[in-house]
Amino acid sequence: MEPIVPPLPLLVTFIGGVNWSVGFLTTVAIFGILALALNLQWGYTGVFNFGIVAFFMVGAYTSAILTVDAPSQFEDYIGGYALPVPIGWLGGAIAGGVLALIIGLPTLRLRRDFLAIATIGFAAILRSIAASTDNFVNQARGMNGIPRFLRDLETPWFVVEGRDYQWVLLAIATTMLLLSYIVVRAATASPWGRVLRALRDNEETTQSVGKHTTFYRMQAFVLGGMIMGLAGAIWAHRVGAIGPDSFSDLFGTFLVWTMVIIGGSGNNRGAILGALVVGLIWFGVPLIQEDLPDFLGSRVFMVRQFMIGLLIVTFLLLRPQGLIPEDPVVSRWVPRADRRRWWNKLWTSLRARLRASSA
Repeated sequence: MEPIVPPLPLLVTFIGGVNWSVGFLTTVAIFGILALALNLQWGYTGVFNFGIVAFFMVGAYTSAILTVDAPSQFEDYIGGYALPVPIGWLGGAIAGGVLALIIGLPTLRLRRDFLAIATIGFAAILRSIAASTDNFVNQARGMNGIPRFLRDLETPWFVVEGRDYQWVLLAIATTMLLLSYIVVRAATASPWGRVLRALRDNEETTQSVGKHTTFYRMQAFVLGGMIMGLAGAIWAHRVGAIGPDSFSDLFGTFLVWTMVIIGGSGNNRGAILGALVVGLIWFGVPLIQEDLPDFLGSRVFMVRQFMIGLLIVTFLLLRPQGLIPEDPVVSRWVPRADRRRWWNKLWTSLRARLRASSA
């Protein structure tokens, strides 16, 4: 009789694969929130935000300051209010919106390339301040002991213990991704969202019908900054410890841009799909390090960056609209017959010809 229990190496491999998959999907959900925010700013509005990591970092640090315990004699940071984690998330979102307002007031009137340079500069300045300022965020040592949301959850049915908490994290991140998607979708499907598309496609025409384009651009920039700050707050409580070196431009900015480009700018579902595809390459390539030749295995992180760059170039050349292109938006004032899909039009045409031939 064959044993019911699988061999130990196979069981260990399966458990490890499940644990990695849960952690991977949790991270992808958080980056999906970032991709949605960038898609709102760039995909719908045309705002070139190359300082995503600044909003990500501000949200993370703000939530950490509000929720961690008071600093010990070996630590040097402000705050330590030990507030509930949801309050920290709210504070992170507000901080991201305030930062967007501060950056947007002097820069949103600039040309797109100058705006991109300005946002990169702000991100570098904030990272330098966090790493070198006394009595602020513990300098380069970072902030540790950031509490986990629902870490000690107890219900009449189950108690969260040990590795079980990774499933709670996945549920939290997925729920916040779904809420962010609902908010962004509702905003972009409204008349306000149609103004953003018009602003992106032709700013002069939008101004000619009486729309204050800078004001609308600021609104989208602030809302996107708030969502990025929320993502940073969730990330801080997911990893438990943050520092200035945790928020690099490659990880916090250009990876998110890649997700939106690959998924499809102007499409919220595409942004989430791009986060999944790019995340699978970014976090999955190191897993095959042992299977690569020695000269590649020792440079697996360089291989990963090369693959991301190759992916961007391939999509820009062969499929610039991304995996899921932007949905065409047709005004409700257009006659309903003109909004039918091509197969409905074809079927209508065939029926008309059949009737004409039978007559």
